[in-house]
Amino acid sequence: MIHANAAPKPTRLPANPCFSSGPCAKRPGWTVRVLEPALVGRSHRSSAGRARLQEVIDRTRALLALPADYRVAVVPASDTGAVEMALWSLLGARGVDVLAWESFGKGWVTDIAKQLRLADLRVFEADYGDLPDLRQVDQDRDVVFTWNGTTSGVCVPDGDWLRADRAGLAICDATSAVFAMEVPFAKLDVVTYSWQKVMGGEAAHGMLILSPRAVERLESYTPPWPLPKLFRLTKQGKLTEALFRGDTINTPSMLCVEDALDSLRWLEEIGGVPAAVARSRANLAVLDDWVGRTPWIDFLARRPAWRSSTSICFRFVDPRCAALPAEGQQALAKKMVGMLEKAGAAYDINAYREAPPGLRIWGGATVERADLELLTPWLDWAFAETCRQTF
Repeated sequence: MIHANAAPKPTRLPANPCFSSGPCAKRPGWTVRVLEPALVGRSHRSSAGRARLQEVIDRTRALLALPADYRVAVVPASDTGAVEMALWSLLGARGVDVLAWESFGKGWVTDIAKQLRLADLRVFEADYGDLPDLRQVDQDRDVVFTWNGTTSGVCVPDGDWLRADRAGLAICDATSAVFAMEVPFAKLDVVTYSWQKVMGGEAAHGMLILSPRAVERLESYTPPWPLPKLFRLTKQGKLTEALFRGDTINTPSMLCVEDALDSLRWLEEIGGVPAAVARSRANLAVLDDWVGRTPWIDFLARRPAWRSSTSICFRFVDPRCAALPAEGQQALAKKMVGMLEKAGAAYDINAYREAPPGLRIWGGATVERADLELLTPWLDWAFAETCRQTF
């Protein structure tokens, strides 16, 4: 094994050391000046304000090549708010299957089981690094799942396991997958995400995409529980169509809206979703190559087909680290991350607090491949220094 203490201190830093998994790096070339046209001080319900929100919806629809009859809305409370709106408004008409293999998926299990208290519920769970057997999902039941497990770095490999003629609704939390992975929207009835992930936008706003089947459910089924105002998508049994024309439920930040428009324009300029997916895959390839030549680290995802190209999660495999209890590995990771932050080489790359100890590096389209190539020697150096001080 290569001795960890042999890694020299690098001399070149990434141009942008922001590798956080949310909020994520701004797009290349971003400056605060892109916010100058924002409608600050104006009502979001003015004709100009609605036009800006409608532009977000229209550009989103075009970039994602959504089916013409799908509806798109800007909603409050980030991806979490969008998912909760769907769960509270749609579930209960059929039995529900929930897939969970990391913290956010497990959070949806808790909401459905303990808050909505659905009796006809089946939960298919897997440990961090693994994926449940997707073949267990009953196509006649509703299914709730994350496309990409942001805290585990494990994503579903494709949508082949979802039948096009399924009877139940497919509700997908896709917050770290949209604009980075090939998401088959025509097979999904609800898709949610937030601006602060792959778009590199600002936080607190979510996107909600509904299929005609989801709309039909909303108009034909009334949940037995009270719905908070922020979750209400219908009025007198009919879809509130204004929500899907930029008339938001609550007041959005027009600064955030302007920033989202800047991100969408940038995605258009680089070549749309195919180009964004290619950038993210190229970033994963840099880290895959590094793992292949580095004996102390490995992907948390057990299989290559499951590896996320956005929230790329790693575990320590060096024998000295493996011998440590979880608390010791967490302390080692914390020390590494502190060194990297102090050096200005990487910010916010510790593993999620509920995940196994390790590192998590964002590889979405707003991250430059060259910055990841400059980051890997710093990772080797920080690990070597931490080991020298620890063992």
